[in-house]
Amino acid sequence: MATLSQKGFLLLEDGTLFHGRLVGPAEPTVAEVVFTTNMTGYQETFSDPSFRGQIVVMTAPQIGNYGINAEDPESARPQVAGVICRELSPTYSNWRATGSLPEWLGGASVPVLTEVDTRRLTKHLRSVGVMRGVIGAGETPGKDALAALDACPSMAGLDLASVVSTREPYEWGQANAPYHVVAYDYGIKRNILRLLDAHGIRVTVVPSDMPAHDVLAMNPDGVFLSNGPGDPEAVTYAPAAIREIAEQRVPMFGICLGHQLLGISFGGHTAKMPFGHRGGNQPVKDLETGQVLITSQNHGFAVVGSPEGVEGAPDLAVTHINLNDGTVEGLKHRHLPVFAVQYHPEAAPGPHDAVPLFDQFLKALRNRRG
Repeated sequence: MATLSQKGFLLLEDGTLFHGRLVGPAEPTVAEVVFTTNMTGYQETFSDPSFRGQIVVMTAPQIGNYGINAEDPESARPQVAGVICRELSPTYSNWRATGSLPEWLGGASVPVLTEVDTRRLTKHLRSVGVMRGVIGAGETPGKDALAALDACPSMAGLDLASVVSTREPYEWGQANAPYHVVAYDYGIKRNILRLLDAHGIRVTVVPSDMPAHDVLAMNPDGVFLSNGPGDPEAVTYAPAAIREIAEQRVPMFGICLGHQLLGISFGGHTAKMPFGHRGGNQPVKDLETGQVLITSQNHGFAVVGSPEGVEGAPDLAVTHINLNDGTVEGLKHRHLPVFAVQYHPEAAPGPHDAVPLFDQFLKALRNRRG
């Protein structure tokens, strides 16, 4: 199918300008500009709540060629602020497809800037670091685009977990499942819920700010801390609840933002990374076994620490590190049944190397039952 487009641009806050063709809304769109190295799974990427408030650069040279479907989204709608790619396929072909990517993004008013030199853009972001940018129509930005970019807040200090979180609790999985877990929704991905269900776990998904006593009153077998967007240190209401629940020896498993919040809860702190980890090819080493996992990741902040431990959190042991830059990729409490990973074992999209972590959580639930 044909895709209507017009001349468009991306202007980064350091003044670097990129040209392309704009598909979708012509009004200026501002957000932090990040890149992901996933070669497939664009629908999962664009619907991942962890990408809320970001313009995503796709390093894969073509996207849209297999369309979109109703089974793969990680949330109810596209979450990204905008998309930048080298080529947006005008046609799609896949037996599971129910529509085109441009139509799906357009229905959510998400602009796509295509025909961009994404190799040059990605190398620039890797060299300088991710930064704010504005997508707009035309050859060069006008006063409205410049004003919008100037007013765009930095990702540092933003609590976006409360923005994407559910407002009311809801259930996921079989009512007669042998185990019950309460999941804090900081921006939870659906494939996490699917895998918990597949492991015989009924999940009650609760708002990000639910007090610990309300969670404990449900008498869960365990608690899950989800992924999510924004600055973990801005989610100031979470650490006290996490500590209170953990101190009752309730098994706890965290992923991505949940991992960062766990680190903060026991005395650690996080730092913003130059360009983060986003993609399906991040090598992570398990420090206990020496095994190397290829993992899916999506984060711009990291817990400060080293293989020797987490800075300021003596009760936490580091279990995994990133082999590219040495950042902390996994934590466990030295005395409580609590662990977390920075990467995405639910693999949506991405490799399946780390899926057994859900078995580890299930074992902790069984152990609590005795």
